[in-house]
Amino acid sequence: MSAMTRTLKEPDREKTADRLLKSSANKFYDPDVDIDWTAPLVEGKRFILEERSSLYGTELWDKLTPEQRIELGKHEVASVATTGLWFEILLMQMLLKEVYEEDPTSAHAQFALTEIADECRHSTMFARMASRIGCPAYGPVPWLRRLAKLMPTISYGPARYGAILVAEEVLDRLQREQMNDEGVQPLVRMVNRIHVLEEARHVTFAREEVTRGMAKLSKAEIAYQQFIIALISYFVTRAFINPDVYKAVGIRPRDGVEAALTNPHWQGTIAWAGEKIMPFLRESGLVGLPGKYFWRKSFLLPAGR
Repeated sequence: MSAMTRTLKEPDREKTADRLLKSSANKFYDPDVDIDWTAPLVEGKRFILEERSSLYGTELWDKLTPEQRIELGKHEVASVATTGLWFEILLMQMLLKEVYEEDPTSAHAQFALTEIADECRHSTMFARMASRIGCPAYGPVPWLRRLAKLMPTISYGPARYGAILVAEEVLDRLQREQMNDEGVQPLVRMVNRIHVLEEARHVTFAREEVTRGMAKLSKAEIAYQQFIIALISYFVTRAFINPDVYKAVGIRPRDGVEAALTNPHWQGTIAWAGEKIMPFLRESGLVGLPGKYFWRKSFLLPAGR
């Protein structure tokens, strides 16, 4: 167990939660007020960076016109946003389960409730963005949506918060890049900026919960946690791009998925997006042999590591 895991004490939990509550009170956004939803989209501007498209560098990409590449990016950003919405709904369920067992007068429980309120606004914001740019609510494929109902039941402790970190920090890195690129649609940049700012507090909260939780587990429990977080992370990264997005540019979904999953550029994008969170999870002890297969399949852990 790392020194970081051994030295974190219970009082730090309340101190961190109290600090995050103050931060939340001082700086938060209301997407209904802070985003101009009536502003027109800018003709010719992208919705994502081209090199972050799932098909970038493939033969299918080479056959697309510049207009089709922008259109594909539009549907991919809607897919990522509505998949994020789906995961945030799961996250809210899990946080509510935590709060149900907590003392509501504690700063920890109150920040968990504050995070739920943040996620409610984010979910609405992602849904409105998808609608505003003219895309459907893609989200995950139906079988994964049904399977994910088990997540609040089978996950607990460090794996629960670790899976939250994977989803949030992978998305965070993609969004930070997009929000700073002036070639991206202003609406998308603003949505990303709001999400990045508020998720920074959630990430701090979840990282501390991972560290605290791992210090209390037996070897058998750690093995279970390692397997569960890897399994959930695999489904999260695979869910980002719904196969139906490819229909928007005349590509058969099956062909698009096959091209994306074998695309070194897309695999590299996922690995790059996970570069901040994976070292923390290794240091915390959540990356281990029981989950190695799914970590590699998720593209977050390169083969051979």
